[in-house]
Amino acid sequence: MKRFLAAFILSVLCVSAGQAAEPFVIKDIRVEGLQRISAGTVFNYLPVKVGDSLTEKKSQDAVRALFKTGFFRDVRLERDGNVLTVSVVERPSIAGIKIAGTKEMSEEDLKKGLKEVGLAEGRVFNKSLLDRVEQELRQQYFGRGYYAVSIQPTVTPLERNRVDINIQVAEGKVARIREINLVGNRVFADKKLLKLFSLGPKPWYALFSSRDKYSKQKLAGDLERLRNFYQDRGFLEFNIDSTQVSITPDKEKIYITVNITEGRKYTVTGHKLAGTFVIPESELNALIGIQPGSVFSRKEVTETTKKMSDRLANDGYAFANVNAIPEVDKEKSEVFFTFFVDPGRRIYVRRVNFAGNVATRDEVLRREMRQHEGAWYNAAKIQRSRVRLQRLGFFDDVNVETPAVAGVADQVDVNVNVKERPTGNLMLGVGYSDSDGLLLNASITQSNLLGTGKELGVSFDNSRSTTNFNIRYNNPYYTKDGISRGFNIFSSTIDASLADTAAYSADTQGMGVFFGIPLSEDNSVNVGADVEKIILHTNTSSAQIAQDFVAKYGSSNTVLKATLGWSRDTLDSLLLPTSGSLQRLSAEVAVPGTDIEYYKLTYLAGRYWPMSDTFTFKMKGELGYGAGYGGTDALPFYKNFYAGGSSTVRGFSSRSLGPRDSLPPNDPIGGNRRVLVNAELLFPLPGSSADNKSMRLSLFTDGGMVYGPGEKVELGQLRYSAGLAFNWFSPVGPLSFSYAIPLNDKPGDRTESFQFTLGVPLR
Repeated sequence: MKRFLAAFILSVLCVSAGQAAEPFVIKDIRVEGLQRISAGTVFNYLPVKVGDSLTEKKSQDAVRALFKTGFFRDVRLERDGNVLTVSVVERPSIAGIKIAGTKEMSEEDLKKGLKEVGLAEGRVFNKSLLDRVEQELRQQYFGRGYYAVSIQPTVTPLERNRVDINIQVAEGKVARIREINLVGNRVFADKKLLKLFSLGPKPWYALFSSRDKYSKQKLAGDLERLRNFYQDRGFLEFNIDSTQVSITPDKEKIYITVNITEGRKYTVTGHKLAGTFVIPESELNALIGIQPGSVFSRKEVTETTKKMSDRLANDGYAFANVNAIPEVDKEKSEVFFTFFVDPGRRIYVRRVNFAGNVATRDEVLRREMRQHEGAWYNAAKIQRSRVRLQRLGFFDDVNVETPAVAGVADQVDVNVNVKERPTGNLMLGVGYSDSDGLLLNASITQSNLLGTGKELGVSFDNSRSTTNFNIRYNNPYYTKDGISRGFNIFSSTIDASLADTAAYSADTQGMGVFFGIPLSEDNSVNVGADVEKIILHTNTSSAQIAQDFVAKYGSSNTVLKATLGWSRDTLDSLLLPTSGSLQRLSAEVAVPGTDIEYYKLTYLAGRYWPMSDTFTFKMKGELGYGAGYGGTDALPFYKNFYAGGSSTVRGFSSRSLGPRDSLPPNDPIGGNRRVLVNAELLFPLPGSSADNKSMRLSLFTDGGMVYGPGEKVELGQLRYSAGLAFNWFSPVGPLSFSYAIPLNDKPGDRTESFQFTLGVPLR
């Protein structure tokens, strides 16, 4: 800075003392001293040109303008007759930058940051900028707890007016928190309050914990949690008076002292509404969560104002503001709240715009939107639109923004940005299932055919026990009202003895049509009809149940069956849901008069509860019942329910629970009734990024059992297991690993702790 002022004053003095003291008309301009910078650059920044009259003020402006470019460390103006000579000394350029000694931050990231502020190879070197970078880098290390860090920048001059910059970093040891002291708390003990802190001394057993690593940002978050804790329990006047962070002379130990004033506990005496009411006042009153006589809670007050704002936003008041204004009676430790409602201007949606959908047509996204163009803004409909787009399964991520329209006070746009995932799949591969062993498969599947949202799939699967061929087509918007229609053609051959169940083999062919009818946003009905022909093959070594069935009903049967189902689905995602519920009631009925007459009923109910930003609790239950009617005594054995394995009760071998055949080797034969229960705590894979939505872990407990005709359904017979599972929607297909320990296995049960599935849908 001193050199800049000296050069500036010198240049002014040169002009003032020389011939430039008197104004003159510039006939020509010459530039001297240039090495890398072109004369055109100088002329571009120079505020005078040929033909101008050069005065003392214009001389000062010219010198100031050239210095301001940052290209020069010295600028002088001289007059030679009517010729203006501009003499400059260029700043050196940066030949190279080297950073050594950094472990906490990568050299690549640091160089990227230096480039953003102007320090990069080929740029003009500015010493003051390097000083600022040094200070900022030091602050970055301080923020990470490295208070002993040493940063030594070295500038080495080179030929042709260039410099090398070397930044040597000695990080030192990170300072560790030795103790956090709370001063002023009387109502709550230190032990209880310190549990709120993410920072603190590291326990002896937590070898890899970073709890004792000081962070200014984390401390601020801990103090906010402390404030919320008190204010959610009535302490309206709670205050954090001061916070001292001290470090030992060796800069390795940190002591934190937090001084607080608890104040007194306040109760709420009442509340009222004020302001402008664009929706019924009674409706807003119903949203108020605080009641007279209750202990003051900042959380409840905040939730109340949010509920009111959200309700107003559903009627178009996107920028509504609700303020909770307290009237405090300090003598009685009471508080009365006035909720002042300012709805603002009612907002319309001008346009709904889509971005990121390269393969998917706009109409596929637009038909899922519940917020329409030209309509009042509705926050609930916008959120619902986002959920519906996520549940299509075409996108990894869906982001919705509602920017105001420039120059208009009552309009916003709804901008939907999606990140597409591959929806077409040509697969020739090998998979594995704990139930079917090695899987050989070939399939062509397009769940978003030509970007239309229609689904077409042709698949061939061959496992140890089963060979399947299937063609499936589905149009989710067969009508504009959202009624779907689909067709499928299928053929399968099964040798059940190879699946460790009752021995028999069967060939099945069929085709069907199905419809999906939406009743509301969350409710839908499915109806369908299939014609199915099954040919059973048995011999003297086949299971007794199969021989008895063929003897009574023959080896070849054709069935026309109808399917009917109802579902209520409020899950927030098709793949890895974190909130919402699912209920599904389905029936499969063989039409009277066909060779075999039976029915199967299944009811499934599940719910997800988000416990935090990362943890989700899930519970699920399923009941199944089947029977024969008319001329059929019981549910056909090949339609039986099974339990055990990765999709029902993990920790037990696939399909192994329940009744067994009367003939050796007494293989499982399933049953006509089934009970399944499941509870899981779902959480992300440690170390994975926050936006990773393709994998997660879970701690689970499974339970289940199947019962045969005539057996009493006793819940005490359910088998239970517990364990850890990993689910991943990998590039090669869904993958699931689980390790389960049976909790109440009985003699004769087949257990299998480790199970995994590749290339088949996850549970």
